[in-house]
Amino acid sequence: MARSYNLADLLEILAAAGPDRPALVAGGERRTYRRLSERASRVGHHLADAGVRPGEHVAILAHNRAEWIEAMLGVFKIRAVPIPVNYRYVAAELRHVLADSDSVALVGERSLLARAEEVRGELPALRHVVVLEDGSAAEIPGAVEYEKALAGASPDDDFPERSGDDRYIMYTGGTTGYPKGVEWRCEDIFFGALGGGNVLGDPIGSPEELAANADQPAMAVLDCAPVMHGAGQWVAFMGLFSGAKVVLYTDHAFDADRALRLLAEEQANVMMLVGDVMARPVAKALASGDHDTSSLMAIASGGAPLTEGAKAALREHLPDIMFLDNYGASETGACGPSVGAKEGTARFMMKPGITVLDDDLNVVRPGEIGRLARSGHIPLGYYNDPAKTASTFFTAADGTRWSIPGDFASLEEDGTITLLGRGSLVINTGGEKVYPEEVEVALKDHPAVEDAVVVGLPDERFGQRVAAVVAPRPGATVTLEDLTEYCRERLAGYKLPRQLALVGEVQRTAVGKSDYKWARSVFA
Repeated sequence: MARSYNLADLLEILAAAGPDRPALVAGGERRTYRRLSERASRVGHHLADAGVRPGEHVAILAHNRAEWIEAMLGVFKIRAVPIPVNYRYVAAELRHVLADSDSVALVGERSLLARAEEVRGELPALRHVVVLEDGSAAEIPGAVEYEKALAGASPDDDFPERSGDDRYIMYTGGTTGYPKGVEWRCEDIFFGALGGGNVLGDPIGSPEELAANADQPAMAVLDCAPVMHGAGQWVAFMGLFSGAKVVLYTDHAFDADRALRLLAEEQANVMMLVGDVMARPVAKALASGDHDTSSLMAIASGGAPLTEGAKAALREHLPDIMFLDNYGASETGACGPSVGAKEGTARFMMKPGITVLDDDLNVVRPGEIGRLARSGHIPLGYYNDPAKTASTFFTAADGTRWSIPGDFASLEEDGTITLLGRGSLVINTGGEKVYPEEVEVALKDHPAVEDAVVVGLPDERFGQRVAAVVAPRPGATVTLEDLTEYCRERLAGYKLPRQLALVGEVQRTAVGKSDYKWARSVFA
């Protein structure tokens, strides 16, 4: 059978070339490449027997665990499309993603599925649920237990031929605050975000070439980021497709001492963190504890940038460490490494095909500001959203197709690119993306709130924190505690305001839009 860049094909190539090579460690679970592929095959056969067809969507709702990776690869086995879902979402957010994605099946942890049950009646397309046990006693009517499902399914790779055109979807936030599904071809995501089979060198020329990675010296990657997000997921698959052992951090809250003990136990060579929110606690743990970091060669960061202060704190204890601080986005993939800061902003050496364009899709001159853009291996667009697709993906007069998600940047004389910020005013808090409008809508529904504007303020640990400027209704009393409690049923915890300023009237622009510059000045 001809092989493609479908992720299941790539796994099977490595499983055949190095079947007993360690592939995945998650808590007490360990998988070789052969066992990982066999269990993914069982997932695929079970879903196919349950009626899931090629091209249909299967949602995954779980914390980091071995079954997360198995399930995703199992969905690819049958040419269906996995839909990673944020485990922090409340019922209303789950309803949006599961409905918008047209998911027909859902694999999730019991406690998280209980949240989805609140809106199950509003999801007519969802017809099959598989439960991962997590200690919860919640009843999930009509669901199938994951291990029983696998026990009754075949481990064989007797699947139809796959294609590099098979889809890969990653949900991300949007300027309206509603998550949107960025839709890629498998071949494009492999080369655009998953390392192309050779993370630090030239990409492979055919799927079969990936087999050579099973002969590479054994490496280990400790992935502390959530794999339901792009950064953590991409690092996990970069590791797997390079023939490395991927170690998932499975505790639900990040503990730096625990992560460093895990690093020593598994002799990890690369540690994947999410910006300062993880890096600073690791530096603190290194200063106060006796941790074996002799195997560690590099610290990677994704989802949020590492500040120079955090790097300096880590270098005090890891003087020879290499930093792999890459820029990436759901709409552009992994674009290039950080090469230091300029005036407090991040500067990157981008890969070929990535540049800065003006509004006419022309490359700006050095020193000029435009929008970051990528051509080549880019997404097809947003699933179910032609309007947003048309405002993000453009075709130039010469036929080049560009992804332009909205990050403003300047092109430097040396060819590097300095990022200046997202035009949509996204707030990045500990690697989680928060869009002001979504929080503003929730706040303005409070009976005591007349108006509100939400901005991101600098935060030493999380990079940014959510802050709200609120005008109370006449005679009403508003407190931060009241607002966060009210919004807790509508918004994930990371979206809740952490700081509040009360004003008599919220200032707006001449056309009635939120005045974010003014809002920041209120806190200043």
